[in-house]
Amino acid sequence: MNLKNKLAQNKFAVTAEIGPPKGVNVAASLAEVEGFKAFVDAVNVTDLQSSAMKAGSLVLSHLLIDAGVEPILQVTCRDRNRLALQSDLLSAYILGIRNVLALTGDHPAAGDHPEAKPVFDLDAITLLKTIQTLTKGTDLAGKKLEGKPDFFAGAVVNPGAEPVEAEILKMEKKIAAGAAFFQTQAVFDPKIFEAFMKKVRHFNVPILAGVVILKSAKMANYMNKNVSGVTVPASSIQQLQNSKDVKATSAEIASGIIKNIKGFCQGVHIMPLGSGDSVVPILKESDLI
Repeated sequence: MNLKNKLAQNKFAVTAEIGPPKGVNVAASLAEVEGFKAFVDAVNVTDLQSSAMKAGSLVLSHLLIDAGVEPILQVTCRDRNRLALQSDLLSAYILGIRNVLALTGDHPAAGDHPEAKPVFDLDAITLLKTIQTLTKGTDLAGKKLEGKPDFFAGAVVNPGAEPVEAEILKMEKKIAAGAAFFQTQAVFDPKIFEAFMKKVRHFNVPILAGVVILKSAKMANYMNKNVSGVTVPASSIQQLQNSKDVKATSAEIASGIIKNIKGFCQGVHIMPLGSGDSVVPILKESDLI
């Protein structure tokens, strides 16, 4: 059962993600997926995450299909104008990719090529509208397509954003533009997430809660300082600082979050950040497999 059908049947879904390599050796990325692919419904492929130059999400998504994995192609607006974005979307469909996650993207100043010129011809909302336009059989110039794609389009939302009302307004605009599911920014406070879900339940759109696998207390502190709308509790940071097995402690924190939030959403999106071997133990501890 593919992701679209599973969510349509109101079944709990699990997605994870991987990043392409900074180079041409994809072996490690594919090996990471191999360890958990039997236990997830789909896998995101990040698109130059944090504005760091890497191989493209399109090619790795295609390789996932070859490996028997359903990909979710992340597409950011930072680096391409509307011509290139439409072309890449059509290319993705030709290669068998059906799920797309629309993102505006981080500014290049935050990445490893800060001198790069940002594009931002479109943003996440107008990219979703573009996907809708293509599925109706024309491009943004109104020209007819020779065969039209049929994407399952998603977007992102941040439950911890302040003010949350502005985030909910953006979410509403994304739904109107064609978003059929959402994956959230990392969730660390179940109470904040529950309150957010109560405020958006009238949208009746599947929401998969984001769960980051923390690698260290240093990483947790960095997220608190630099990631908007994300707050790692002091208790979790203390756990990591006092731990003799940080990997096990991180998995314990992640599974604890999932246990506390899975009753409020239609799925979870696990972001391993290279710790793919922790995905299966976390899912087992969370009673999801």
